Formats: sequence, C-alpha cells, structure tokens
Amino acid sequence: MKGRAMKHDIHALSKPRRDSRPLRLWALLASAAVLGGCASFSPDGGFGAVEQTAKERIGKDLRWARSDADRDSIDKRVAELLAKPLTVDDAVQVALLNNRGLQADFQELGIAEAEVVQAGRLPNPGFSFGRMSRGGEREIERGLHFDLARLVAMPLIGKMEARRFEQTKARVAMSVLSMAADTRKAYFTALAAEESVRYMRQVKQAADASAELARRMEQVGNFNKLQRAREQAFYANAALRLAQAEQAQRATRERLVRLLGVWGQQTQFSLPERLPDLPPSPMELPDIEQVALAQRLDVQGAKLAAQQTASNLGLTKTTRFVNVLELGVLRNSSNEAPTQSGWEIGLELPVFDWGGARLARAEAVYMQTLHRAAETAINARFEVREAYTGYRSAYDIARHHRDEIVPLNQRIAEENVLRYNGMLIGVFELLADARTQIASVNASIEALRDFWIAQADLDMALIGKPSLTAAAGPAMSAEAAGAGH
Repeated sequence: MKGRAMKHDIHALSKPRRDSRPLRLWALLASAAVLGGCASFSPDGGFGAVEQTAKERIGKDLRWARSDADRDSIDKRVAELLAKPLTVDDAVQVALLNNRGLQADFQELGIAEAEVVQAGRLPNPGFSFGRMSRGGEREIERGLHFDLARLVAMPLIGKMEARRFEQTKARVAMSVLSMAADTRKAYFTALAAEESVRYMRQVKQAADASAELARRMEQVGNFNKLQRAREQAFYANAALRLAQAEQAQRATRERLVRLLGVWGQQTQFSLPERLPDLPPSPMELPDIEQVALAQRLDVQGAKLAAQQTASNLGLTKTTRFVNVLELGVLRNSSNEAPTQSGWEIGLELPVFDWGGARLARAEAVYMQTLHRAAETAINARFEVREAYTGYRSAYDIARHHRDEIVPLNQRIAEENVLRYNGMLIGVFELLADARTQIASVNASIEALRDFWIAQADLDMALIGKPSLTAAAGPAMSAEAAGAGH
C-alpha cells in the first residue's frame, strides 16, 4: 500500500485484543531506529586512504582544503616551494596541494560518504490524519507508517554504498596519481623548451654574424648575390625557428602554470637551467605485467565494480516481488464508540509485473561488468608493455645523442677551429659548423626530454591508466614544437 492507511468504519471494527504482538513490533522498530541512528561520518571523510596512496606510490603529501585554516596552510607551503628554483618533485608537490580541480575531486569523497551515511539511516515514518462525519457521528483516524521494504534492504544497500565509497576513493586516488604524472611531463617539456630557446638564440646569433659578414663582403665585391642570399636565407630561417621556440616555451610554461594552480606573482617562479642527466642505466622490469596487474588502481577498481554489480544482482533477486512493503499503526477514535487501535501491512501484488525485466537487466549489467573487468586487465598488460618499450627506446636514443652524436660534432668543431687558425677554411665554413653543433646539442636536449616524459608514462602505467603523450619523435625540432603549439 503506497503511503495511506485503509479507512475503517467504526461500527465494523471489533474491539482489539490485548496481546504482546504490538509490543514486539514496537521493539523491532525501536531496534531499527537505534541501528539507523548509528550511521555517522568518519573523522577524515575517506581522505586518509587517498592520502596514504599518494604517500606510498609517489611519496607526496596531500591536503584537503576544507576550511580557511587549511587554505592558509596550503598557501604558505606553496609559497615556500615557489621561492626557490622549482625541481620536478617540488612542482608535483605544488600541483597536488594547489590544483583546484584536484580539490574539487576531493569533494567527491564527502558526497560518497554522505550516501553511505544516508543508506544506514531509516527513512522518516509517514503520518496520516483523517476526519469523517456521518449524521451526528464523527470519526477521527490517525495512522503512522513505516517502509518495511527499505528496512529489509538496508543491510544490502549499506554494503552497496560502502563499496561505491571505496570506488570513489580509488577514483580520487587515480586523479591524484594522474595529476602527478601530468605535472612531471609538463615540467620536463617546459624545461626543455627553455633550454631550446637558449640554443636557438645562439644559432640566430651565429646566423646574424654570418649574414652581416656576407653583406660586407658583397659590398667590397668578394661575394656575389647568390652567396649573400644563401646566408640571408639561413638568417631568416634561424630567426623564424627562434620565434617558434619562444612561442613553444611560453605555451609549455603556461600548461605547467595551469597544473600548478598558481596565478599572479606566483607565476614568476624560476626553473633550473638544464634537464636532469640521463640515469647510468635503464630500469629492468622482466615481470612488468604481473606488477601492473597487482598494483594498478584501474584493475582493482574493475574488480570492485564486478563485486558491487554481483551484490546488486543479489538485491534484485531478493526484492523482485517486494517492491512496496509498508507497515502502518492505526488509531481510530469516535464520539460514538470507544477508541480503537491496530496495525496493518501493505504490499504491492505482483499481478502484472513479476520483476523479470529488472532481474534480466541486472544479469546483463553484471555480465557487462565482467567483460569490462577482463578488458581492463588486457588493456593494462598492453599499456604497460607499450610504456616500457617507449621508455627503453627513449633511453637508448638519448644515450646515443649523449655518447655519440654530440661528442662527434664536438670533435669536428675542434678540428675545424684548428683548420681555421691555419687558414685552411674560411669563416663561413666555421660558422656553418658552429650552427650544426648547436643543432645537435638541441636535438640531444629534446631526446633527453622525451626520455623523462617516457619515464613518467611508465610510472603511471604501473599504477594506473597512462596518458601516453610523449613527443612525436626522438629529435623533434623547435619548429615542429612551435607548429604543434
């Protein structure tokens, strides 16, 4: 019966018998009320689990700004980190403390916990009041109703919401780890862009000197127009590449600024002059797939989703015939007869809908969740293999630049200087060689940047779903970077 007590004629009701059933009924309701009233909020709102994940996986602190005092503490810590040249670890720490999008994700914990608490509390009872009169007779009816279906399903609903709360914790933890990985990649990209700008300025200076010398030699008749035009074309190209490199530097720094969540004077933070050196040797991970399946948060979340869906299927089977079940306590009074009291139970009769459609839907959703979980595990294996392959390739390319290409160009430059001092080559050959050497150093910087980005992708692939956005190639030029931005 949907929320209303049946109306009784005062003359048709017999005198109620005095027995212990009403007392047992009230005892049951009182116990349920006590149990429902026990549901309360936790001291940390589920944030402790996310904080522990960040501490164990990336070694960083988290703070949830739930008050002005928390915000002031975060601002003070951020100001301390930004007061010195920003390292990659400091950049990650600033982003985890100061990014407002991440703080908004933390509020998901409060929302999910509120659902858990709500699931553990009884719904409010309903009260009905009716007054009828017939001739000189007046009848007053009062009813108090409780939703027994909700009471029966409370343990199952509570478990469902608790598992959903755990899923929310895992999802927020994944957001934290993704923020750390994105900040690392943005940091290395911005730092490499600043280094590239410095080397592109050196290329432009060499091209400027070459073009000026060609102009003067043309004036005195030692250069023809074709030779002068070639040097001028190189100067124009060097100026264009410098402009593109500066634009890429501004764009990559702005992306880092956005992830850090800073604004105003805070955006004037300084970065180191160069990228970190290449490690002596790459990481060896022979059992990388097993490691990923054991600790990836998305795989764990898929398993938890399958468990929750199985629980939902059990709840659907339990309540397929009991959609509405209500308990009512009645008290009728009349000016013509003694006061009467009693109770009633109302339920929905499964005449037209036997719950088969709801059960079929729940089973289909469960099978879908199982397939999604299997797909997540397969994708995790692929992603971690892909990330490790990219990491090893990036390491080998960066090491080749460091050990072969840059030293070789350095030796060529030294030999050309000796030949220039011996008047065996001219100044234009020396300037052209200097431009080639600077370009090789710049390519080495970009290869080193790609390695650190690939390592950030690998670290993320081992703990969650990665975003494989490494640079397009081993030696992407500043011109290509500028065009991409």
